[in-house]
Amino acid sequence: MIVRWTRQAIRDRASIFDYIAEKNPRAALSIDGAFEQAAIQLTQFPHSGKLGLIEGTRELLPHSSYRMIYEVSGGALFILTIVHTSRQWPPPSGDEREIADD
Repeated sequence: MIVRWTRQAIRDRASIFDYIAEKNPRAALSIDGAFEQAAIQLTQFPHSGKLGLIEGTRELLPHSSYRMIYEVSGGALFILTIVHTSRQWPPPSGDEREIADD
């Protein structure tokens, strides 16, 4: 299974890394590594995440503080976004598909 990161997911991952790295670079590397390991896991087990709150998506917790939202479509897996577990999900805007900006 091919894993593709959307622009939103790439921005989320970079923002998370930068935020954590300011205080603890080692922790930032560890969490980023957890994101990478989750993506690798999904290449082999694309349905290992639970059914998502948004129809057609699945959710995986690569770290206790972060939720990775993805969808499987057309032989590929698209990582849509990474959301801190303390944040409201799905987003309150009413247009959850804003996350799929690619």
